[in-house]
Amino acid sequence: MAASETTSDDSLYPIAVLIDELRNEDVQLRLNSIKKLSTIALALGVERTRSELIPFLTDTIYDEDEVLLALAEQLGTFTPLVGGPEYVHCLLPPLESLATVEETVVRDKAVDSLRKICEEHSAEDLETHFVPLVKRLAVGDWFTSRTSACGLFSVCYPRLSVATKAELRSHFRSLCQDDTPMVRRAAAGKLGEYAKVVEVEYLKTDLIPMFITLAQDEQDSVRLLAVEACVSMAGLLQQEDTEMLVMPTLRQAAEDKSWRVRYMVADRFIELQTAVGPEITKTDLVNAFQSLLKDVEAEVRAAAAGKVKDFCQNLEPSVQESVIMSNILPCVKELVTDGNQHVKSALAGVIMGLSPILGKDNTVNHLLPLFLSQLKDECPEVRLNIISNLDCVNEVIGIQQLSQSLLPAIVELAEDTKWRVRLAIIEYMPLLAGQLGVDFFNQSLSKLCMTWLVDHVYAIREAATNNLRKLVEKFGAEWASQNVLPKINAMSRDGNYLHRMTCLACINVVGEVCGREVTTKTLLPTVLAMASDNVPNVRFNVAKTLQIIGPHIEKESLHSQVKAVLERLNDDPDTDVKYFASEALTAMTPLFAAA
Repeated sequence: MAASETTSDDSLYPIAVLIDELRNEDVQLRLNSIKKLSTIALALGVERTRSELIPFLTDTIYDEDEVLLALAEQLGTFTPLVGGPEYVHCLLPPLESLATVEETVVRDKAVDSLRKICEEHSAEDLETHFVPLVKRLAVGDWFTSRTSACGLFSVCYPRLSVATKAELRSHFRSLCQDDTPMVRRAAAGKLGEYAKVVEVEYLKTDLIPMFITLAQDEQDSVRLLAVEACVSMAGLLQQEDTEMLVMPTLRQAAEDKSWRVRYMVADRFIELQTAVGPEITKTDLVNAFQSLLKDVEAEVRAAAAGKVKDFCQNLEPSVQESVIMSNILPCVKELVTDGNQHVKSALAGVIMGLSPILGKDNTVNHLLPLFLSQLKDECPEVRLNIISNLDCVNEVIGIQQLSQSLLPAIVELAEDTKWRVRLAIIEYMPLLAGQLGVDFFNQSLSKLCMTWLVDHVYAIREAATNNLRKLVEKFGAEWASQNVLPKINAMSRDGNYLHRMTCLACINVVGEVCGREVTTKTLLPTVLAMASDNVPNVRFNVAKTLQIIGPHIEKESLHSQVKAVLERLNDDPDTDVKYFASEALTAMTPLFAAA
């Protein structure tokens, strides 16, 4: 008897601990308890989880938001713990309660979990358990439940009976006309998703009228969400239906009195263009896009400017060039000198992409002047965006034209007073070097690359060092020996110790790609000479450099030169020098042994 009582007590222990912790005053303890729910459910077994744990959780949904959020998330994964899809409906009561709480993130998480477990309901259980929940939420007294309901229609609709589908469409219509803006906003946000699962005939008769109503709502936050629905609906209808049912509303939205709605149209323009197809794009969207590029609000112009390349690429090939030259390019020319830097920056990021579409002659005659103008723009971001897309233009007009027109501007930027601009040019240099070729690079840009090594900003010196490595990899060790190494050696004797440190940093990266012979005969003597530098920072960097280039030095030099210098540095009066020399000796022991 005593044994069976003990067993019974043991089986009750997990739920007792949970209840205890869930009622604890410490929020963190309650949160930890919720996060262990799956473990507790496993200990209880599926029957007791259904009959005790889930009812208990349903009754205790009055807590801190973070605890409720964790609970809403956990319940979405509970199907196996309650006995599988056959019993999944027992998870609905606590999730229904969570879907009505005041905190938005908790409601959203509860809706996510409901959507997840909806898929696990059989068609019969959907009708019996899930749909009644959706209806209750849809007619709830509080707007919180009605907003949550909006996210559940699309997931259950496809597997329901004809009569139930009609009921749900009616409920959704009511939500679209709800007195509370938050509910209408939620309905507008889910309308596109719902449209994808509704039959085409009801899409035209039921959902399009809802869409038109929402697109004319007094609240701009509702109207802008209706634009999103427009993308989905246009993609589901035949072209003539789109023209008749959707386009009038879209035209209205593109000229809406609220800039936020116009911004949403500009932001989703490429998706709209894809959805409506080339014919409607030609007749309707070109004009709409023009007006967005000329919008009075900078945010709208910036959003539209960022879409210029994609819009032009998606135009029908037969009208592409004429539309760009007649309709888009005049707007682009105005935007190049726009008063807002975000607009100019957005345009600079995509304008180069017009070159491959328009071809060589149009690029030289119409686009090149715009590129040059943007390369001289006072806003660094505009200049950087142009530089980072130069390769598009190079492919179209060739390096000769590019170098004559753009190179002077690039050289000017390389000496810009703003270090971030110089940094961007450095990062672009290896690509530019590959495009220009070694002769042109030596003539025009090689000097710049060496100048950056002694820049007063550390980030520039570091980037210039990494840039050298990429250039040596591209042009080879022979080029490095003639053009780079003499300048590095000269830096080792510079009066500024920071420049001598940069010299060592260059040797670290170049030594790995120059080959064993060049590293041993040219770079190693420079490093060894710097071991006697009067600045301790330089001496301990010598030890670090010898460790880095050690594997790339010929064996006979390792013992006779490298090891001897490291041993001398190991007796240096400076603690840091001694430490790094010791580290290098230890790390290089296998190399010395092999030599």
